[in-house]
Amino acid sequence: MAHEHEHEEHEYDREAELTEEEVQAEAERLVRKELALSQIRQYGDPVLRMRADEVVEFDEELHDVSERMFQLMHDAEGVGLAATQVGILRRFFVCALDGEDRLLVNPVVTPAGTDSDVDTEGCLSLGSVRVPVERATKVTLEARDAEGNAVSLELEGYPARVVQHEVDHLDGKLMLDRTDPEARREALGRLRPRLVLS
Repeated sequence: MAHEHEHEEHEYDREAELTEEEVQAEAERLVRKELALSQIRQYGDPVLRMRADEVVEFDEELHDVSERMFQLMHDAEGVGLAATQVGILRRFFVCALDGEDRLLVNPVVTPAGTDSDVDTEGCLSLGSVRVPVERATKVTLEARDAEGNAVSLELEGYPARVVQHEVDHLDGKLMLDRTDPEARREALGRLRPRLVLS
């Protein structure tokens, strides 16, 4: 138990040493995150259950929307954001893969091999809910970039999980659909609005 106590003291000391600028920066980060999340469709919004249509025009609008989505994704502290999560029924998403921002349009994900693993996932449309999800460990992703050029990526591990999660969004699927029944029940219990009895 002493170890835990020492850790708490250390945390307290660190907080006491924060400069006014650091405190201000942290407050601004939290405000940006809340603002970004307020612009992302949340569980219960019917658009999250709709299948998105192919993108046919690679125009200025696609560029502008994707730039806005990158900003929202970063402000919300996420690693991926599908068009459907901002109310746009088009097949594209933005993500950060190995530290690089990518716009992937009309993506098709194909598992490479039969290996899969279970890991905990979160979603910007599902608040603080985290559930275990089984995904292919390696995938091939075929897509288009902002100009309509072909993109082909071989992904493994966490990047593979990110793109599978985002493509699910474009098909109207949520991570809740891919988790085990017990985790789904628990998550739905947290997501459903509580009835207030008076």
